[in-house]
Amino acid sequence: MPRTRRKRAIVLLSGGMDSTTTLYIAKKRGYRCHCLIFDYGQRHRREIKSAARIARLTKSDFKVLRIKLPWGGSSLLEKGQKIPAGRMKRRVIPSTYVPARNIIFLSFSLSFAESVGAEAIFIGANVLDYSGYPDCRPSFLRAFERMAKRGTKRGVAGGRISIEAPLLRKTKKEIIELGCKLKVPYMLTWSCYRGLKRPCGSCDACLLREKGFREAGLEDWAIR
Repeated sequence: MPRTRRKRAIVLLSGGMDSTTTLYIAKKRGYRCHCLIFDYGQRHRREIKSAARIARLTKSDFKVLRIKLPWGGSSLLEKGQKIPAGRMKRRVIPSTYVPARNIIFLSFSLSFAESVGAEAIFIGANVLDYSGYPDCRPSFLRAFERMAKRGTKRGVAGGRISIEAPLLRKTKKEIIELGCKLKVPYMLTWSCYRGLKRPCGSCDACLLREKGFREAGLEDWAIR
């Protein structure tokens, strides 16, 4: 009998909690995963090292794609900008927003997906416990999928590359509880916006992570 082709997916892997959980979900769904890790000039490389280590651990193919965003526009790119500390309800998008980052990342992922025949792109976007980024919202992801349908060879030929965001409407607590069931190695992930030896504990990413583990009644071994 001919061998059944295993379905493929591109996974945007940053090395953080959400993208790592998303990778484990994709693998649980039976996808052969190709991880795309971006080195886009961020202030530190801790998350890149974490992402590569996690990809190897899960025996996933991975590429580290180096791109430059020389115009800056974010405190994650410009060392002269201060990363905000202390999470609060903001009426403006915080300085940690990188202009059009998910549009850029998903565009590269879409090209990668077409080249390897992947049916899906997985992204760890979240609309509940997040910092208000516009490119993490459901309307954006739906619009991108429609664009992919109209702007790719696969799409105009009647095929589909779906944009999968399985954590989109989950709280950090729910993400961690799900990840624990999937045996996600959270101790290997890196969330902090600063590239210190230990997480700072005060940036949005650290505070959201701490909140999730606290509400799940678990200890975060990664920051011990």
